[in-house]
This record gives sequence, structure tokens and C-alpha cells, in this order.
Amino acid sequence: MKFKLVALYAILTVVAVAHASAPKYVFYFIGDGMGMGHIMAAQSYNREVLKSNQPLLMMQFPVVSMVTTYSASGRVTDSAAAGTALSAGYKTNNGMLGVTPDSVPVTSVARYLKDAGWGVGIVTTVAPDDATPGAFYANQPSRSMAYEIDKQMAISGYEFVAGSKLRGTKDKKGNYTDIYSHFAKNNVAIARGFDELKGIDSKRVLLLNTDSLDSNCGYTIDSIKGVLNLPGMTRACVNHLLKHSPERFFMMVEGGNIDYAGHSNDGGAVVKEILNFNQAIKIAYDFYLAHPDETLIVVTADHNTGGLAVRFGDMSLVDCQRMSKDQFGNYTKAILNSRRIYTWNDMKAELKALFGFWDKIQISDAQEKNLIEKFDNTFKMRNSADQKTLYNSFNEFSVEVFKIIDNKTGFGWVATGHTGDPVPLFAIGVGAQSFNGIKDNTQIPQIIKSLTLE
Repeated sequence: MKFKLVALYAILTVVAVAHASAPKYVFYFIGDGMGMGHIMAAQSYNREVLKSNQPLLMMQFPVVSMVTTYSASGRVTDSAAAGTALSAGYKTNNGMLGVTPDSVPVTSVARYLKDAGWGVGIVTTVAPDDATPGAFYANQPSRSMAYEIDKQMAISGYEFVAGSKLRGTKDKKGNYTDIYSHFAKNNVAIARGFDELKGIDSKRVLLLNTDSLDSNCGYTIDSIKGVLNLPGMTRACVNHLLKHSPERFFMMVEGGNIDYAGHSNDGGAVVKEILNFNQAIKIAYDFYLAHPDETLIVVTADHNTGGLAVRFGDMSLVDCQRMSKDQFGNYTKAILNSRRIYTWNDMKAELKALFGFWDKIQISDAQEKNLIEKFDNTFKMRNSADQKTLYNSFNEFSVEVFKIIDNKTGFGWVATGHTGDPVPLFAIGVGAQSFNGIKDNTQIPQIIKSLTLE
């Protein structure tokens, strides 16, 4: 009898372990461009300025690892190749989305789970047809094929997709396409902003920004009124999936503006975007606390953008920055385009108001002389050599302003593009231990599949 009881206990234990190893709710967070230096910059601000005695939430997760990111075409990946690896587990060439280097379509983990009866949500602070979100539902030889990517989004069957705007609404000649009709044919309700979302009861929803702010929702540091934000979209997605697929669901949540800020070498914007990303993770973590035996949370990045490092400096000066580098660059371009007479004293007042120069951030005589020289070259002689980045270009005066901010706050950059450095991985919940040890980005979706589908 004792042997039978022991045997029965062993069987029940195996069954319990097997059941516990199958999460019903999976949250997959991707910080676009988020290297460890970016996280440490945000953590330094968290500790030194916010006076928190707890690290950022992702840094408290029990599983911490590292991920290699190279693509099939080189040591430095772009977001399309990295997105394909993170979504489907295949290496491909830079620029290719959801296909192998020879253009054979591959299947994302989101698609596998949807076909197995799971609800699926895709959330991003950039365009929902951009490379990372697109890799979870599209298969195209080029990430630039926005119209074709949008058509695949429309027929995906995914319950919830959210982001800034669709890029396939116009063709290369600037003519409007019929893309919205494809969403209508597939019973996808389109909401513009959180207020409009409240009045929609459709099973399938596409949530877009209330206006067309370039191809992202706007930086956290710019505090643009009324735009979508990552925590809000994450919460809306959770609520929608709980309503329409309460038994099991998968969510991919991308902090896309981290990458934009990295390309611009804007450390203050990076810090605020990662704190915003952390708030979105907190929503998933609260869900995990309510469902600890059914939830898996994985946090990683597609690549490192800018190679940010934390140097000596005063992190509290981040709060003096009231405008992103992109917004400031656009502001100075508007001055140039207006042909208005703009004096150094005008700009000096703006630098005080926007960045705390000569107030919180002390400017030496030599620095002011250099700023005046850059100002004259840019606004008087109009002979500025622009710094070109992936999403923007900056006149030499804007570049100089942010060099001063970097030196004061302690941000160091090695590039305005991507780097080949490994990126961090954090995990908690059912099956989290499977992510221990150094991984390649192709292994992450394979592990999620093995935990959920086998």
C-alpha cells in the first residue's frame, strides 16, 4: 500500500509539474534598441533622482540572461531581421520581414498560438506595421512594403493591435490606398485614441493615435497631450483579451521609442522611455501576481541602438530637459524655414527654458562662445553640416546643445545606428527558468512555443 501511495504521489507530482510548465498567459516585451547601457542609465536615474531603493522592475526578475543579435547578413542586425528572429526563430537578412534569406515565409510564435486558439495582442509606440510588430504577422521580402504588411495585419485574426498610425495608407506617388477597406472586410474596428476605444465592442480592434505624429506616438519626455502611451495601450490590450479570450492569450509589447531616442543620441529621452516601458511591464507583473501559476513574462530587446554608456555626471540634470532632441531639431528647422530674424538672445532664453542652461546647467564662457559660433553658422550663415540619423537630421547647433547635455548628465554614445552588442533578457513566471544561460535571439520564440504548445 505504501508503495502504491508513493507511486500515486509521484504521478500526481509529474502531472502537476507538467501542468505548471504550460503558461496560459504570455507577455513578450521588446525594448527596441534597449541595450544594457540604456537600462543602467534609467536605473541610475531611478536610484539617484527618484531615490528608489528598488531596481527597475525588470531587473528584479529571477531570471537574467543575455541574447546575441546578429542577422544572417551581418554582425549588426536591423529591426526587421531581429524581429523575424524574435518572433519566428529564424535568422534572415537585414530588411527582410518574416521570411528566410531566400524569401521563404516563416511562422511567428503569435501565429502558432493564434492557430491553436489563443487570443493575440500586438502593442507598440511606433507604427503597428513597422518591423518589430510586423514580424509577428507579416511575411514580406522588404520591411518597406507597408501596404502589403497592412493587408496581412487585416487578415491576421489578431484580436488587438495598437500603435501610432498605418504607413500603408498612401502609395509611393502619395495617392491614398484602399487599405482601410481591408480592415473593414475583416471586421476590424478602428479606434483613434483611448476615448474612442471606449465606445467600441468589436472582437477585433485596431487602436491608432488621434493624429499622425510621424511614425511614433511621441516621446514621453515631450508630454504631448492626448497621444497614445505604452502603459495605456498595454492595459487596454489586457482588458480586451480578457474579454474576448480569457482562457489564454499572448501579447507582444514593444517600446519602440527607445530606439528612436537612441538613434538621435538623446539620453534624457531614452531614460524617460525606459521608465515608461517599465510602467507597461508593471501592468503585466500585476497580472502575474494575480495568476502566478499561469503567466510568463519575458523582457528583451532586438538590438542595441547607439551603444549608450553611463559616465560620470549628474543624472538629476535629466529633469532639466523639457524637450526631446527630435522636437528641438524640428523646432530649429522651423526657425530656419520661417526666415525670421532670430537673435542669440532669443535662443539663449529658449535654452534656459527648455534645458536649464545658465541656471541648473552651468555654461562656461568657452562653451557659450562655441554655442554662439554654432548658432551663427546655423542661423545666420546657414552653413550647417547636418548630422543625419535614421529617423531625423540635426543641424550643428542642435548637436552641440545635446553634446553639452550629455557631458553634464554622463551619457556616452558610440554611434547613431545599431551596434552588434548582446542585449539583456529578463523573465519571470511559468517556465522562466528555460531562459537561463546565454541565448541567441532565435531561441526565445522556440522556447515560448515549447512551453505553450507541447
